[in-house]
Amino acid sequence: MADTLDAWWNSNRKQFSHIQTLLINQDNGPENHSRRTQFMKRMVEFSNTHKLNLRLAYYPPYHSKYNPIERVWGVLEHHWNGDILDEIETVVKFAYPTHRLGKLPVITLVTQIYQIGVKLTQKAMTQVETQIQRLTNSKLEELPDLGKWFVDISYRQGA
Repeated sequence: MADTLDAWWNSNRKQFSHIQTLLINQDNGPENHSRRTQFMKRMVEFSNTHKLNLRLAYYPPYHSKYNPIERVWGVLEHHWNGDILDEIETVVKFAYPTHRLGKLPVITLVTQIYQIGVKLTQKAMTQVETQIQRLTNSKLEELPDLGKWFVDISYRQGA
């Protein structure tokens, strides 16, 4: 996700040059949840590289109906109708006609191979956490802690 976000920002930053904070709505999947050390490290690096603040807002479990990407996946699954997606060309062929609201999807092939199970040490993660602020309910103690659902990353000058 970090590499794809980086590529998107590099191709769109002139259009959004006035933006100081990106709000990124996400599911809370295993690869991008807010306690995944490698993911959070990569998001902090993105923030520092592009001098952008990030606000990560996660959809809670069982709330996929509110997540726009889940609606797109539903359209894709219906369109694929059980076909076997065993080649890149097949996937691209099925994805293009699924435009929503008159917009064609942007399809990018990522060929980078990523290692699974990569974790930061506790010491390294402590350094990453210095740029992360998790939403807490300091004034509303009767509400649950929302720190894993709303995360702000502030870029560090000179990082």
